[in-house]
Amino acid sequence: MSLKLKLNLVLALVVSLFSKAQDTIEKAAPVFENGEAQIVEAFNNPEDWVHHDLWVETEFDSDGDGDLDRMHVSVSRPKQTETEDLKLPIIYITSPYFAGVAQDLPGSMWDVKRELGGKSEERVHPEVERKAAPRPMISYSHIKKWLPRGYVIVHSSSPGTGYSDGAPTIGGKNESLAPKAVIDWLCGRAKGYTERDGNDEVEATWSTGKVGMTGTSYNGTLPLAAATTGVEGLVVIIPIAPNTSYYHYYRSNGLVRSPGGYLGEDIDVLYDFVHSGDEDKRVRNNRVVRDTEMMDNMDRQTGDLNDWWAARDYLNQMANMKAALLMSHGFNDWNVMPEHSYRIYKAAKEKGLPHQIYYHQNGHGGPPPTSMMNKWFTKYLHGVDNGVDKEQYKAYIVRENDDRQSPTAYLDYPNPDAQEVTLNFGSGGNTAGDLILNEGEEIGETLIDDVSFTGSDLAKSKSSKNRLLYVTRKLKGDLHISGVPKITVTLSSNKPAANLSVWLVSLPWNEGSNVKITDNVITRGWADPKNYKSLTDEEDLIPGKSYTLTFELQPDDQVIKAGQQIGLMIFSSDQEYTIHPKPGTELTIELDKTYLSLPIVGGEEAFKKLTD
Repeated sequence: MSLKLKLNLVLALVVSLFSKAQDTIEKAAPVFENGEAQIVEAFNNPEDWVHHDLWVETEFDSDGDGDLDRMHVSVSRPKQTETEDLKLPIIYITSPYFAGVAQDLPGSMWDVKRELGGKSEERVHPEVERKAAPRPMISYSHIKKWLPRGYVIVHSSSPGTGYSDGAPTIGGKNESLAPKAVIDWLCGRAKGYTERDGNDEVEATWSTGKVGMTGTSYNGTLPLAAATTGVEGLVVIIPIAPNTSYYHYYRSNGLVRSPGGYLGEDIDVLYDFVHSGDEDKRVRNNRVVRDTEMMDNMDRQTGDLNDWWAARDYLNQMANMKAALLMSHGFNDWNVMPEHSYRIYKAAKEKGLPHQIYYHQNGHGGPPPTSMMNKWFTKYLHGVDNGVDKEQYKAYIVRENDDRQSPTAYLDYPNPDAQEVTLNFGSGGNTAGDLILNEGEEIGETLIDDVSFTGSDLAKSKSSKNRLLYVTRKLKGDLHISGVPKITVTLSSNKPAANLSVWLVSLPWNEGSNVKITDNVITRGWADPKNYKSLTDEEDLIPGKSYTLTFELQPDDQVIKAGQQIGLMIFSSDQEYTIHPKPGTELTIELDKTYLSLPIVGGEEAFKKLTD
């Protein structure tokens, strides 16, 4: 071989090695520190991001037009997925809200001023003016936070909303199968098209096939809905304040009960609120879904549980779920109440799925700290072994005066050191009876229903014929409640139907300028005495006859400060939540057959020590 040829070969080899080295140096890739994906400067210029939209074909036809519904999807990704053949995992958010919602018109809620078991007058049906973002974007949420950390961000509009085909069903099967179809497309198993009615296909060539989902409220419900299908590729979900059962959202232990802040709302109201889809399909969707299926099954007269409601409970659909779960909720969320998250967290734990829960002390919404979410996404989407699945602490709870970014770690929720303490009632509830460890007195005490008084009015009244209140002694030190309080009530009524409302409160009631969300109401619960046997069947109350029912209050984890008293208040109609019958129903509570089970850290010993 000539010297010249040898030199040329050496030069070619050097050029090749240099070129490969340059590729290695210049090609952007995700970066991880302390088990978290870091912002990569090469991904951090919004002008370089690639945005495009498409329609994914589903396996259902929920608008009845004879064609399979297609879901509108938008994608935002780093340019390197286009120029350097980079494949990345996906954070996916889906919602019925992205294209706009109906205005709250007078009369659009159900009228709650009626007798129990009676019918309300027809309500107003507002129209949704679709305000979808201009193509190719559906939403800008989560893009700035996660895309620079090495993720593709995908959004989609739910069936019957925005530019997606179909009909909203508010928890129906199509709302689970729609995100499943999008995930199937991201994993190469479903077809995507460049146009809603077109035939030009588009593939997710930049996808690793690993998908995580997150979102708040309805947007937090849908990750769970997708996960319960068992779809391959969905490996982690982070629901924030999710509605996990529409029955639990609009009913409580057989009672028709509104979500906090939305008096008179029901499932058909939410349908109207989100129905922003194709105007040509709305008449048919309204007739079939809202005016037939919902009206035939939602049952605002009895509030009983039936198969239709049960099908809208994701706890009943957990068998196929495989995704890891990081759950988030607020203990003072009276819209989507904290039972929604706890029941799913508990089921995931029982299934042996990777699980962790984050609770704060505020109201609706509130994601976990970014670092916490980052570790879960990093573990399951990028496959970095950061140990989050093996962590000793399963519960992170923000204490009452702490920043939401600084939760306290606990082994689990409820606190493993909490024990059920049975508290009984001493006479004097129209003023303030005792809440004690001793057996309750063999006496009946009566309250008269009057919805013109708010719950807070009744709790802070020194005396009232409209409620019964039983309080502990002043606490000598801080008392920690952690778990799900439960009450057993034995009562009689002078009428065939009655609301039953229970509040656990911290007294004295604080009305000062520095009042906090945790100061007064600890937790609450509601029930229909007519459902004392079963949620699926009720019977009219026979005046004067005693009935015993047991039900749970909302989960809580709260430290009640020294100097306070814990009070259990029983009343009938709750102005903020229940139907508003005319005043006058009398409930008599048998104290010796009524008791509260309170989960206290340290159990009975701690309670005695703090109240003796």
